[in-house]
Amino acid sequence: MTDGEAAASPTPVGDAGPDWVKSERQLRREAELRGRARRSVSVATASTLVVVVALVAGITASPGWPRVQEFFFSPEEFVDALPDVLRGFLLNIKIFLIAEVFILVVGLLVALVRGLRAPVFFPLRALAMLYTDVFRGIPTILLVYLVGFGIPALQLQGAPSDPVTLGIIALVLSYGGYVAEVFRAGIESVHPSQRAAARSLALSHGQTMRYVVLPQAVRRVVPPLLNDFVSLQKDSALVAMLGPLEALRQAQIHGASSFNYTPYLAAALLFILLTVPMARFTDHLAARAARRQTGGGTA
Repeated sequence: MTDGEAAASPTPVGDAGPDWVKSERQLRREAELRGRARRSVSVATASTLVVVVALVAGITASPGWPRVQEFFFSPEEFVDALPDVLRGFLLNIKIFLIAEVFILVVGLLVALVRGLRAPVFFPLRALAMLYTDVFRGIPTILLVYLVGFGIPALQLQGAPSDPVTLGIIALVLSYGGYVAEVFRAGIESVHPSQRAAARSLALSHGQTMRYVVLPQAVRRVVPPLLNDFVSLQKDSALVAMLGPLEALRQAQIHGASSFNYTPYLAAALLFILLTVPMARFTDHLAARAARRQTGGGTA
């Protein structure tokens, strides 16, 4: 064996068996890859700083910047409005959490009904299809108005009149249609052979859906579901149109009393602090699902 072959061949370490010392070529390759990664990070950081500095310089140098700074970035108004806006934001979170539970239930039920193939269930399938078509087609803000003012106007005995409850109903009706289609897509993505194998084991249709189809479908639709809930968190502010003192409404009250828009900035920052982590977590789950499909592991 030549000296070059000896250097390139792996050498066992002690009695470790399968553990080997990396060759010089592999070490150089890994060092080169680390160097490329560091250069990429450096270039990305430098270019980002240049863009941010250019944007800040351009905005602050504009003729109307002093007035914008006064009416949108007032530290005094921000500190004064933040406690009330934060208290209202807790109501937004409450609306979001309650609506999310009912949306999942409604969406899953509608998706399951649309999956019934027996002719006797045709009326139910038609109603489920009508529900998704109608409530996905109505803008959420319009649905909040229709439910929030329409149900009390009917004067039905036992009908809710609390604006928070009416706002939650409107959000559930609107997002239930979107989530139903997400669930239906997940159910249909499960290969028919899975159902056939379950039926060959004498499982009923309900047992097949419960033990075979739904677990796979739910795991596949978690990222798009979280994406819908990011939008739901933002749309919880639409309930302010009915009068509850949530974050947007509190910002409106402070803005109207001080003729300053900084309270709206405080509300926007609170929504950002909640939605951005959810969006990044959604991206993480989507990337992990993609690695699973391509055989890259579950990490």
